[in-house]
Amino acid sequence: MTDARPPLLSGARPIVGHIPEFMRDPIATLARGHREQGDVFGLRIGPKPTVVLLGPEHNRFFFAETDKRLSIRSAYPFFMRMFDDEFYFMGAPDEYRRQRALVLPRFQGRQLNGYITAMAAQTRDVERQLGDSGEFDLIGTLGPLVMRIAAHAFLGPELGSRLGMDFFERFRRFSGGMEQIVPLWVPIPRLVRARRARDDLRRLVGDMIRERRARPVDPPDFLQTLTEARYEDGEPVPDLVLINLILMLTWAGHETTAGHVSWAFIDLLRHPEELSRVRAEQNAVLDGTDEPDLKAINRLTYLDWALHETERLHPVAYAIGRSAAETFEYQGYEIRRGTNVMISPAVSHRLPEIYPEPDEFRPARFESDPRGMHGLAGFGGGVHRCLGVHFAYLEMKVIIAMLLRDYDLELVDPDPQPIPGTKTKWPQSPCRVRYRRKVTATV
Repeated sequence: MTDARPPLLSGARPIVGHIPEFMRDPIATLARGHREQGDVFGLRIGPKPTVVLLGPEHNRFFFAETDKRLSIRSAYPFFMRMFDDEFYFMGAPDEYRRQRALVLPRFQGRQLNGYITAMAAQTRDVERQLGDSGEFDLIGTLGPLVMRIAAHAFLGPELGSRLGMDFFERFRRFSGGMEQIVPLWVPIPRLVRARRARDDLRRLVGDMIRERRARPVDPPDFLQTLTEARYEDGEPVPDLVLINLILMLTWAGHETTAGHVSWAFIDLLRHPEELSRVRAEQNAVLDGTDEPDLKAINRLTYLDWALHETERLHPVAYAIGRSAAETFEYQGYEIRRGTNVMISPAVSHRLPEIYPEPDEFRPARFESDPRGMHGLAGFGGGVHRCLGVHFAYLEMKVIIAMLLRDYDLELVDPDPQPIPGTKTKWPQSPCRVRYRRKVTATV
């Protein structure tokens, strides 16, 4: 085995390495690494060395080796703080597959059609609150909408309707537990608030599970089937596993979808020609339908391309990490056990040799190259690809289709920017949209 190491990105400072630069602008740091060193290089952003892999070939290796030579558990210790040390992808591969099998069927086929009613109903509620004209902040409006859709889909309409803005705010505090740099034991205020929010949410969801067992509904909804679930070997599922699964599904949908759908509106409103194409397709396919079904939504091909193009340009997860579970050789370099291994959808999605005119919003690129959509990594990949990705895309299509059908929209802030630093790359608030109800629209 070779003892050659990946070339280190220039600019590492004594003791702190690349941490200040990375904390300030991680995407720019990774893009600089690609310009200087190519698609494999090293960073110093903590006590352990970090190797960065960029491009679709390396992404395939990265996802294929997860749970083999690459470990999620060691790369994301904060998930143990947020959930549990044996929860989902934190557990051993067999345990991960057991838990995934509990929820995967609920995100496939006809099951998805059942969620459209909740998606449309919650979007109509937002329209009633907006009224006929005014301005709204994208994240401030769409973030709670996405959360309410998740609550109604996963907890049921009766329980979901009890949850107000406080539920959204608790999840924002809960998300503060996503901290890769600060050690788990350091009691900084944000992490203390995140733990308190986690405990509150666990109690809330636990009460809902017990209530549903005491008063089951017919026909059974998502929560009902989950509370009655057993593993494939017949073993009962512990309540803490059920609670964490519901929290994970709601949190993950909120963390990714709220940002993705907000960027999609920004992209469309900044590109009137693309917006016109989306509207024309929508008029032809939906033809004034109040609540589209799954078959109709799946025919919104151009909107699907537009959402994938937004995923390409603005992946909410700008980087994904693993830890080397053993020492191995890759591309002529030694990757030692314990090394942090990172890919970056934000950089890989803008490589010009893969995506011509990489900084341009061009949904039609996927018409001539549909495989380009499958090379995107905004929702992960391999066996750990986000199991709710089809739910997320369906939800975004319903929200966009309804708001574009009922309103004329215009960006007030012409050049929205992502939130700075290392957090999830939502658009920075305020990001205001001016709206006016169309004459033919009804709520």
